[in-house]
Amino acid sequence: MMVKVLAPAKINLTLHVTGRRDDGYHLLDSLVVFADIGDTVRVKPSDTLSLSVEGRMTAGVPLDERNIMIRAAQFMHVGAEMRLTKKLPNAAGLGGGSSDAAATLKALSELTGKPIPENPLALGADVPVCLVGRAARMRGIGESVEPLHGLPKLHAVLVNPNRPAPTKTVFKKLESHENPPMPEVIPSGQSRAEFITWLKGMRNDLEAPAIAVEPVIAQVFKALEVTPGCRLARMSGSGATCFGLYDNRETARAAAGRLREQQPGWWVAAARLNAGHPSSRP
Repeated sequence: MMVKVLAPAKINLTLHVTGRRDDGYHLLDSLVVFADIGDTVRVKPSDTLSLSVEGRMTAGVPLDERNIMIRAAQFMHVGAEMRLTKKLPNAAGLGGGSSDAAATLKALSELTGKPIPENPLALGADVPVCLVGRAARMRGIGESVEPLHGLPKLHAVLVNPNRPAPTKTVFKKLESHENPPMPEVIPSGQSRAEFITWLKGMRNDLEAPAIAVEPVIAQVFKALEVTPGCRLARMSGSGATCFGLYDNRETARAAAGRLREQQPGWWVAAARLNAGHPSSRP
């Protein structure tokens, strides 16, 4: 028996840094959605625990306990033969490792019949929201996840300059650690255009420090902003991936094609956001 689970890219449409705890962890208020693209996790029964990786983005991916998938399997206390098809860039602000871990937990739970243990936050701050796998508001250090309903599907282009922006390094460049949160009520039932207008009033507080760490991110912004039909350009997570939002799939795909021609060394993907992944299945 083999179980296959999609690990979709996590996109932070907003990321407000609202405080910092005494232990150094930052408090966040973030609107998270998931794309219809991502990595793929496959697991098969085994008496031992092993991991193999394939795909275009395998460079630098560890196969030992440094890999969060190995730690996720140990968290489940099971053995398995695991295979990761890596399609998302590393250290990209797309929650790739956390989404891989969440997919691993789901796959191993289905494979073994064991429930996913409580406190997945122990694996990483983004793992709880990735287990939800759908639009959600994430607060605190990742422990508070509120699923959201009624948000429109969004057409996007994701762009990463193939330059990592390590989260810890970006946070060290953050000047203000206490900033206003999002409004208490996230609007639902709006049209795509109305929702994007609302998003324009929100922020990603890590954009400026990420650009200080990796200045090419500013170039990514400019490249997205001048594509025809781009309604909003913003960075996801701690970077370096940025996204542009468009009115429809055709416009997004045209923008992605244009960017691939202009910047062949960048990772560029058109995607639908909030497309719905209740089971995280391909």
